[in-house]
Amino acid sequence: MRLSQLGFAARIITPEGQVVNGFGRYQDVPIWVPSSGGYKTLVSDGIDWRVISQPIIREGRTIGWLQMTQSLEVLEDIASDLPTEIFLHLPFILLSAGLGGLFLSNRALRPIRNITQTAQSITASDLTQRISYQGADDEVGELAVTFDQMLDRLQSSFEREQRFTSDAAHELRTPLAIIKGRISLMLSRSRTRVEYEKTLQDLDQEVDRLIRLSNGLLLLARLDRGQLPITFTTVDLSNLLEILVEQVQPLAAARQIKLVSDLPPALWIQGDPDHCTSLFLNLLDNAIKYTPEAGQVRIWTSDRQPNSEHEVRICVSNTGAGIDPQHLPHLFERFYRTASARSQGHNGVGLGLAIAYQIVRLHSGMLSAESEPGRETRFTVTFPRCDALSAKHTVS
Repeated sequence: MRLSQLGFAARIITPEGQVVNGFGRYQDVPIWVPSSGGYKTLVSDGIDWRVISQPIIREGRTIGWLQMTQSLEVLEDIASDLPTEIFLHLPFILLSAGLGGLFLSNRALRPIRNITQTAQSITASDLTQRISYQGADDEVGELAVTFDQMLDRLQSSFEREQRFTSDAAHELRTPLAIIKGRISLMLSRSRTRVEYEKTLQDLDQEVDRLIRLSNGLLLLARLDRGQLPITFTTVDLSNLLEILVEQVQPLAAARQIKLVSDLPPALWIQGDPDHCTSLFLNLLDNAIKYTPEAGQVRIWTSDRQPNSEHEVRICVSNTGAGIDPQHLPHLFERFYRTASARSQGHNGVGLGLAIAYQIVRLHSGMLSAESEPGRETRFTVTFPRCDALSAKHTVS
């Protein structure tokens, strides 16, 4: 479409108002010689013309004017036809908008539907379903990813609880079966006083094992729920460990085991004294239990390691058969006992190291195990070191 058909025109006029040249319907536009550049609306034969004037300057004086004009009649015709055009095209516009909105809403809500379907398909026996979102990194995508992460945590928690329940039932069944069997055997016929006393002693040992097992289970359950009372204070591990070494010395001496303490003074940490006592008594008792007669148990500090100025490392080692490397990754699992431990008849329940591991974790520390089969086994406890100056200030 040509500009003239849209109502546009242009002309050049002299300062006296004579038209020099032009195009379009410039002859229908009234003559107007402006005093300065600008806009003006002129009327001719009932038609409004919008005129913009720009001076033509040569050597500092105005020699003419360039005027661009447009008939407002065309715009008025377009405006008057607009409602009709809109009405005629409205169904198509609404249909296009509806289809486009439906497409966009389906695309935007697809992850939400996936979340809903996944949530409906999840049961206590099947927590493996995931959304596996692949799409834009927006709020919906973040919701889907967060939902999958929550399911990962729930699945791990359920599997851990199921494994814990199964292991606990298995461990409880054995001593209960022994107690039931001994009682049934004693009731099968009359027994002598000596036989009754011997059976009661055996039953007493099994009851003690049940008590240790139930106490361990209760402690682990409270650790898992974060309900274990813990009071952090400044603890001098050197002093605490020397006291514990004296307490377990009779156990070592009874089996002619050499108990060696090689600890420097003033090993300060922030911790709970009671839980630290349980931790190291567990490790020392474990070391003595699995050390052959005339062997050696040693407790010492390892300061020749990176970050030793920020950490306290306590090692508990014992000579003996050691632990097969395949068992090391599982030592801190609940109820885990090596085949050699079971065959040697040790009356542990497999919870001690799991409890020790949780206590160390509560102190923001680490517990690790190393072993050289046939020579030595070593457990290393790492705690954040407490600043000596602040420790002295706290103690004073």
